[in-house]
Amino acid sequence: MHYSCVDIKAIAYELPSHVLTSEDIEERLAPLYQKLHIRPGQLEALTGVKERRQWERGMPLSEGAIAAGRKALDLAAMKPEDIDMLIYGAVCRENLEPATACAVACGLGLPDHAHLFDLSNACLGMMNGLLLIADAIESGRIRRGMVVACESSRQIMDITMDAMLAQPTMASFTKGLATLTGGSGAAAIVLGRKDEGNRGHALLGSVLKNKHACHDLCVWGPDTGIPASAPMAMRTDAAAVLRHGVELGRETFQLFLEETGMGEKDLDRIICHQVGAAHRETILSAMGIPMEKDYATFPFLGNMGTVSLPITAAAAFEQGFLQPGHRVGFFGIGSGLNCLLLGLDW
Repeated sequence: MHYSCVDIKAIAYELPSHVLTSEDIEERLAPLYQKLHIRPGQLEALTGVKERRQWERGMPLSEGAIAAGRKALDLAAMKPEDIDMLIYGAVCRENLEPATACAVACGLGLPDHAHLFDLSNACLGMMNGLLLIADAIESGRIRRGMVVACESSRQIMDITMDAMLAQPTMASFTKGLATLTGGSGAAAIVLGRKDEGNRGHALLGSVLKNKHACHDLCVWGPDTGIPASAPMAMRTDAAAVLRHGVELGRETFQLFLEETGMGEKDLDRIICHQVGAAHRETILSAMGIPMEKDYATFPFLGNMGTVSLPITAAAAFEQGFLQPGHRVGFFGIGSGLNCLLLGLDW
């Protein structure tokens, strides 16, 4: 899909104040480490994650999304009444119904004509929401929209660590390792027409591919409410996710180059979904992209699900890593497996 009139006007985020280090987690898992003869420091060594953030207990997810949304509106120099569509794209949502988007819209003071709904697609939710809004702008159905999300890792990490301690086996540790990288945060992206308002970052196009046969490699459920009212678990076959994810990522990247007519060297920067050190090194190598073109936040923020990529992009822009005129690729991948790559003229 190619776009001719859509800009990303602003990307903003909100981070929790509570920092949870890998050392903190290993102290809690000390009985398991001792039984399995695991040396302290292995969690950071295996994942590259030093620390991650967590919201205060009981904080509504909509509160974090509203905070990020307000910042995004300010950066875009827009008012709440300017937004014609709001999509809440997180894995974590407050209830089965109503849509968390409704609570966010109420908190932001959006107009009563705005389209409001939730969208769920593992770690790709915000990117899928971005494209739906872009499609609506490109077609002329709306003029401006916002995709928001707020992710919370606290409860599932507590459940996972309790399960590891109750069943201290290497299999339990291996299946839960990816969960321990989980971070929390909120993000918002505002989109609008190129010919309206402040100059933004032009959306050029997108490509996607999936490997739905791999849908059972990473599973979190069954309850969807945060906090959950029914038993929940998360299990990940990290090795298989990496293997199939890299293969899918390489295929999607080649399709992206074909669709856009760009070469690998034409991309000045790439912002990837943040998983961990092994995933970053392997997938960049598979795509032939030098490490210096990538910006990483996972060492200090962990894997924040849907908000990892937009928060990383916003941080990279704040630090001057993304500059006007750069050709930028947003590389998203999520359980399922689904892969989505966006091209932007920054």
